[in-house]
Amino acid sequence: MARITPILLGLLALLALSLTATAVDAQQREINCTACHRDVQHESTAHTELACKDCHTNVTSPRHKAEDLADLAGDAMCAQCHTVAERVVGRSIHADKVSCLDCHGEAHDIMRNDELTAPMSPVGQVRVCGDCHSGLEGQEGMIDAFVDSVHGRGLLRSGLVNSPTCSTCHGGHQVFAVDHERSPTSFENSAEMCGDCHAYIYDEWLNVSAHGVAFKAGNTETATCTDCHASHAIGEPTIGGDRLDIVNECGDCHGSFLNTYRGDFHGKATNLGLVVSATCSDCHSPHSTLGKDDPRSSIHPDNLQQTCGDCHGDVTPGFASFNPHVDPSDPTSNFYVYLIAMAMHALVIGVFGFFGIHAILWLQRGIVGHMRGEFIGHHSASGKYVRRFKDRDIKMHILIIVTFLLLAATGLPLKFSYAPWAQPLVDLFGGVENTMLLHRLAAIGTFAYFVWHLGILVQRFFIKKEKGLFWGPNSMTPQLKDGKDIVAMFKYFLYMGPRPAGDRWTYWEKFDYLAVFWGMMIIGGSGLMLWFPNFFTEILPLPGWVLNAAYVVHSEEALLATGFIFVFHFFHTHLRPESFPLDPVIFTGAQPIERFKDERPLEYQRMVDEGTLEDHLVPAPTDAQMRKIHFWGFFFVAIGLALAVGIFTALLIY
Repeated sequence: MARITPILLGLLALLALSLTATAVDAQQREINCTACHRDVQHESTAHTELACKDCHTNVTSPRHKAEDLADLAGDAMCAQCHTVAERVVGRSIHADKVSCLDCHGEAHDIMRNDELTAPMSPVGQVRVCGDCHSGLEGQEGMIDAFVDSVHGRGLLRSGLVNSPTCSTCHGGHQVFAVDHERSPTSFENSAEMCGDCHAYIYDEWLNVSAHGVAFKAGNTETATCTDCHASHAIGEPTIGGDRLDIVNECGDCHGSFLNTYRGDFHGKATNLGLVVSATCSDCHSPHSTLGKDDPRSSIHPDNLQQTCGDCHGDVTPGFASFNPHVDPSDPTSNFYVYLIAMAMHALVIGVFGFFGIHAILWLQRGIVGHMRGEFIGHHSASGKYVRRFKDRDIKMHILIIVTFLLLAATGLPLKFSYAPWAQPLVDLFGGVENTMLLHRLAAIGTFAYFVWHLGILVQRFFIKKEKGLFWGPNSMTPQLKDGKDIVAMFKYFLYMGPRPAGDRWTYWEKFDYLAVFWGMMIIGGSGLMLWFPNFFTEILPLPGWVLNAAYVVHSEEALLATGFIFVFHFFHTHLRPESFPLDPVIFTGAQPIERFKDERPLEYQRMVDEGTLEDHLVPAPTDAQMRKIHFWGFFFVAIGLALAVGIFTALLIY
């Protein structure tokens, strides 16, 4: 028995070896796989050295049934070799959601990741990841944003395979939720992740800027790369619309500074698309942002001339002390600017308030008078017309109309850059730079007619020795009669007395005329200061806050001038019931004698008494002249009224 036992053990060992050899033989006989599985083509470039048996380890016999095989579904087959990857994916956000083949493609066609057409190549990742993430709630536009980003354009349009792709930022198998503490995209890690490529910028941000210093100190509210540059929709921050968007990115944290910036020329110009206008990063340095008290800061007082000079050339210290973030409504921001702003507000409210009441009362009284037949129309029953204006006056007024409308149409979009009509109007002129050029050309035209008029006054007074130019019934100087007429006019409005007898000029016409002189000093002077800031801060010299005040004055006086002309001047001249819809006298230079006698009885009587009435009579304008006058008159009035609507909608709605 003792001799039989070793013999039995030997036989058992031989049997085991025989069975193992049979299984190995079955694995090695590849011909048996291809003979049956003719529809399977193994074209993987990643697994060229592998045979069927290396993956299908559950096949132990040349002849086998699927139901008899051990289960190697899912990632189990890949995990036979890629054990680490399986464990890593199992701890990632993709665990139990994404399989190996979802990312790497069909098992028999898996390609090397460094092949350009591979699913996991830099380009292929965008498609493969996008197939899933584009359908997830909240991520619908994520891939499109990446494609249009500076990274996406570099990868997909320029073919730079070293441009970041999905796995560059999110990892390969070890993908975590974006805010997970181990994720490269988390607040704690994102800056370092970006720094893997942008090493110099990362070093500057981390060790110089106030944001980076705060980050190292553990401040979780400070800005990191993705706060300013976004994540998938990363633009090129130095050009085009992406450059302008930086302002809003900074404003997400620095809201109060965004508000004051948008109230300044730079902010309004960028809001209208002027890409050369200064944004936050131009003044504050994008990755070495420091407080103004730090000597290294670009906005430190010692460095402002260089900072401003990067755009404006050589600037004076006064120019450099201009505060682009001044708040005119806050006395603590700059008290002088605050006082000037409040004075301008009071002026605007006062003028609009007085003439608003004046116009409303006149409108209702005019409607009643029209219904009663109290007024005389623009046509002369006798065919006689009285000359009121000379040809030079007509030409000058046309120049005033054209330049004023152009100033308004090119200046108001900047003042109300946030209004929906501002951008289309700027686009109509060909962009902000063209709009600014037209505004300055119109300003030159304005100074031209002002000098022209002053020359006429000098000629009449000093050369022709004309009497009554500055006093008397023919003078534009306000006199006691004007005060009495104002009182009488309000009595007339309230049905308490007759309409005051008009003379050569009424009190509202004198106001219109003198407003031009006021406007030239205020809006013209402030405009010149803004146009030539270096000149005024060097020659006078003026501190920077004066430029801030000039901006406020120019803006508010423009509102006063345009609002008054387009509402009250148009009403006094064309839209009151007595004149509606258009008074052509400024274009014809003449008025029907019946209307002249009715509206200006004092001047009419004086002409009769002096025997000069016949000298002022002129032929009636022809029908062709009137058609031309009405076309252009209605055209100009329509533009003014449209701008007036824009002004008040911007003030009251937007």
